[in-house]
Amino acid sequence: MQQFLISKNSQDLIVFFSGWGCDENQFTNLQDNEDVLILYDYQDLSLEFDFSKYRHIDLIAYSAGVFVASVLQKQIPSLSKKVALCGNPYLLDEKLGLSAQTIEIFKSIDLDNYLEFRRQYMVETEAEYQSYNDLQSLRSLESCQSELEALQKLYQQYKNQIDPDFDLALMAEKDVLFRLSAQKDFYQEKLRIIPKARHHIFFKFKSFREILEFDKQNEHKQ
Repeated sequence: MQQFLISKNSQDLIVFFSGWGCDENQFTNLQDNEDVLILYDYQDLSLEFDFSKYRHIDLIAYSAGVFVASVLQKQIPSLSKKVALCGNPYLLDEKLGLSAQTIEIFKSIDLDNYLEFRRQYMVETEAEYQSYNDLQSLRSLESCQSELEALQKLYQQYKNQIDPDFDLALMAEKDVLFRLSAQKDFYQEKLRIIPKARHHIFFKFKSFREILEFDKQNEHKQ
C-alpha cells in the first residue's frame, strides 16, 4: 500500500482510502485546511503511519477502498466519522460488490480503450471528462492490473475480517459499477444519493470536509 500525506500542520486528519488504480493526483481539486492522508495501490494491507499527533481523525473510503477501510479501520485510533463513497465493504460479492462481469471489464482496459472507459463509467459530463483527464492517475496500466490481482487475493484472505460499519454512505445516481439497488438494501437509512453523477463523484465537491459534512448541507435522503 502506498500513502501520500498532504500536510497543513494541522492537528486534524482525514484518512482517505482511494479506489482501484488511483493516486493522489486525481484528488488535487479537493482543498482542505486539515491534513489528508491518501492511501492507494493496495498490493497489501499494511498500514504504517503515526496517528498519535492528531486530536481528531475522520475516514473517507472510495470504491475498492471501502473494502480496505473496512478491514483496517480498527487500526486507526479514535475515529470520529466514517463515510463510504461509491463502494461496498463486500467488494467482490456478486450482489453487493463488483460483479464478475465488471471485473472482466476492468481487466480489458488497455491503451486503446481507457479513455472510452473513463467517459462511459467514471464521469457524467464533458467538463468532468476533461477535468478527469487533466487530473488523471499517473500510474501505469501494469501497476493497476497488478493491484486488481492483489485485491482479488486480499479479499479472499480478509473477507472474514470485514467490519461493515460506516456512519454514512454516498452513491452516485448513475453508478453502474456498483448496483445502486443493492446499496440501498445494504446501507438503508445511511445511504444518500449524489444526483447526476457517475462513479468518480469528486467534481461534485470542493473538499474532503464537504464530503464528510454532506448531511449538514443536503437533503438528498432516500
